[in-house]
Amino acid sequence: MMDSVTLGLVSLAVLVGLIAIRMPIAYAMILVGGIGITIVNGVAPVFNQLKTLAWGQFSIFDLSVVPMFVLMGALASKAGLSRSLFRGANAWLGWMRGGTAMAAIAGCAGFGAVCGSSLATASTMGRVALPELKRYNYSGALATGSLAAGGVLGILIPPSVVLIIYAIIVEANIVTMFAAALLPGILAVILFILTIAIYVWVRPEAGPSHGGVGREEFISATLGLLPVLTIFGIVLGGIYGGFYNPTPAAAVGVALVAIYGVATGNIGWKSFIGALKETAATTGMIYLILLGAELMKIYMSRIGLPQATAAWIIESGVAPMTVMLLLLLALIFLGCFMDSLSMILLVIPFFWPVLVDLNGGLYMPAEGAGFGMSTEDLKIWFGILALIVVELGLITPPVGMNVFVISALATDTPMSETFKGVMPFFLAELVRVALLVAFPVVVLWLPRVLGG
Repeated sequence: MMDSVTLGLVSLAVLVGLIAIRMPIAYAMILVGGIGITIVNGVAPVFNQLKTLAWGQFSIFDLSVVPMFVLMGALASKAGLSRSLFRGANAWLGWMRGGTAMAAIAGCAGFGAVCGSSLATASTMGRVALPELKRYNYSGALATGSLAAGGVLGILIPPSVVLIIYAIIVEANIVTMFAAALLPGILAVILFILTIAIYVWVRPEAGPSHGGVGREEFISATLGLLPVLTIFGIVLGGIYGGFYNPTPAAAVGVALVAIYGVATGNIGWKSFIGALKETAATTGMIYLILLGAELMKIYMSRIGLPQATAAWIIESGVAPMTVMLLLLLALIFLGCFMDSLSMILLVIPFFWPVLVDLNGGLYMPAEGAGFGMSTEDLKIWFGILALIVVELGLITPPVGMNVFVISALATDTPMSETFKGVMPFFLAELVRVALLVAFPVVVLWLPRVLGG
C-alpha cells in the first residue's frame, strides 16, 4: 500500500482531473475526500463526518453574511445602479482620450463596492458601457478588454464574498480583511486608468474623446452618483466605524438597494423574486463547495500531507519569500482552469498551514524569522495577495470567465481581440502584486490604523 504522502498527491491529481472533465468542484471534493477517508480510516468515519459536518459548517454565524451580500449584489444588478455609476463617471472622465473606458473602470469599481461579485460586475457594466464605447468608436480590444479587466475589481473591493470566505477559512476578522482590501483596490483602479492612458497614447485611434458633456448633464450625472456613494458609505462606513458587524451591514445594504430600486421603478415584485432565486442558487453552490472543501481538509489532515509538505520545504532551506512567490504563480496557473471561489477553497486550507510553519509557528513574535511579521499580519497580507492573483484567473486563457461574459455581450468582437485587450491590464495587475510584495505596509496600514 502506498504511503500517506503519495496517496495525498494521487488524490490531488484525481481531484484536478475530475475538475478538468467538468465535474462540479463541490462534488469532486466530496467524492475524493470521502473515498480518501474511507481508504485511510474505513467508511464509518465518513458517515460520522457527514452526519455533523454540514451543520457544523453552515451554522457558523459569520457565514450568514454571504447570502446577504449576494442578495445585495443581485438587487444592485436590477436596481439600475450600474447605469448611474457609468453615467456619472463618464461625465467626469469622458472628455479625455480614452475617458469613456476609464469611466467604465471607475463604474466597475463603484458597482463592485456594492455588488461584491466579479462576474456580476463584468456582466452588468458590460451591458451599460459597451453601447457607449461602440458609439464613440472605441476599438473592440480596448472596449471589451477594459470591461473584462474592470470586472475583476468586484472580487477585492469590499464587500467581497470571496474575501469573506477566505477570512472564515483562516479565522481572520472580516472587518480587518475589508480594511486591508481597500487601498489595494484603489491602487488597482489607478493602475487600470493609467494603463488606458498609456494604451491610447500609443494607439490614439483606439480610444477617442467624446468632448465632454454640457453643464446640465454634468450636474445631473454627478447627482446620480449620490445614491451609490450613500449606500457604500453607510454599509462600509458603519462597519469601519464599529456601528455594526458585516452581517447587519449587509442587511442594511440590502434594504437601501431595495428602497432605491423600488423608488426608481427598476425593482418590482417579479425582479425581487428573481433576485431571491439567484441568491438561493449562488448561496447553495457556495455552501456545497464549503462542505466539500472541509471534507478534503479533514482527509488531508489525516494523511498529514500539509504537515509533510511544510516539513519538506523547511528542511530544503528554500527561503519563505521564494515559497510565497511560487505559491502565487501556482494560483495564477490554476486560475486558467478554475473559478476564484473554488481556488480559494481548494488551495488555502492546504497551503496556509505551510506558510504558518515557514513563519515560525502560530504564536511567533511580531519580528523574527520567516516573513518578518506576525502570523496575524501574514494572514492579512497573504489573503490580499492571493485574491489579487486569483483575480487574474478571470482574465487569463483558456477559461477567463470575465472574457467569456464580455464576449457574449460583444458579439461583433472576436474573443481573441478581447484577450489582446486584456493583456495590458494583466501586466498592470502583475505590477500591483510586485508593489504589494515589496511594500506589505500598503495592505497592513489601514487595518493597523482602524485597530488602534
